[in-house]
Amino acid sequence: MVNVGICGLGFMGMIHYLAYEKVRGAKVKAICEKIPERLTGDWRAIKGNFGPRGKKMNLTGISTYSEFDAMLADPDVDMVDICLPPCAHADAVVAALQAGKHVLCEKPIALNVADAKRMVKASEKSGKMLMIAHVLPFFAAYRFALKTIQTRKYGRFLGGNFTRVISDPLWLKDFYDPQGCGGPMIDLHIHDAHFIRLVCGMPKTVSSIGRMRGKVAEYFNTQFFFEDRSLVVTATSGVINQQGRPFTNGYEIHLERATLLFESWTETPVTVLTDDGRVTYPKFTPGQDETDDFAAELTEAVKAIRTGTPSRLLDGQLARDALILGQKQTESIVSRRPVRV
Repeated sequence: MVNVGICGLGFMGMIHYLAYEKVRGAKVKAICEKIPERLTGDWRAIKGNFGPRGKKMNLTGISTYSEFDAMLADPDVDMVDICLPPCAHADAVVAALQAGKHVLCEKPIALNVADAKRMVKASEKSGKMLMIAHVLPFFAAYRFALKTIQTRKYGRFLGGNFTRVISDPLWLKDFYDPQGCGGPMIDLHIHDAHFIRLVCGMPKTVSSIGRMRGKVAEYFNTQFFFEDRSLVVTATSGVINQQGRPFTNGYEIHLERATLLFESWTETPVTVLTDDGRVTYPKFTPGQDETDDFAAELTEAVKAIRTGTPSRLLDGQLARDALILGQKQTESIVSRRPVRV
């Protein structure tokens, strides 16, 4: 059994807590949170842009802490699940690793590359796993795409376009703060940057055009250039001001003998166009609720600890590379030229 301590009971901390209830071989043993009522189980004020709202919870048998150091000293905690704001990730992760705990940390790994490298180095020095909770590969549409690419069912991956656009999240006061949420590049596009890095490796150069809002990119298009010049990979991401635009994500993935399509806004299901003219729609077993994909992600983290085999999908260096890509894309937007990675 992997005993988990969750640090940070905002919306994502609550989602992780609910998801752990579906994970075999894991149990939440401790919670660390600064808001007193949440340590008593009153989560009614917690809400997000998907999934359930908070409610009264029974925390019997769970140790509660208001100070992070106190939870790190708990010998019953094997893995710390960090769901703090991104600006607090680096220090919390390093402290947990130095305390001898495995760590799962919400994305992004950090707000700057120096902190991300410090976190990876601390993991290597401690001998404990650092896993970053990039959940996209565990969502059904992307899990199917990843498996199809890796198995080469339809031949070699040739490239594609990835889209992730939202209306201005007016409820997030620090969304455009480079020391807060980090803006659309770090909070939004990093999902696709992570997936592109996972599938293609690290590009040699990025070329981005876009609009800036202060010090962060607001809306942008990127071309990724790889050692393999036959790869044609692009991404569109960011924020528009019209509130009628729902959250949109999707892809058009090109393989030698098929194209994979998916688009959330138009409710285009995962679609496979094959070179013999057929159009097929893969069937997925529907989850009970929106926490199921997170449960799959947490199961991967628990499996890594129990087997001693690091997860390729949750790898800290992979998450660091996704952050580097975002930094280089922003440099390209500002300089109006391609930037070497």
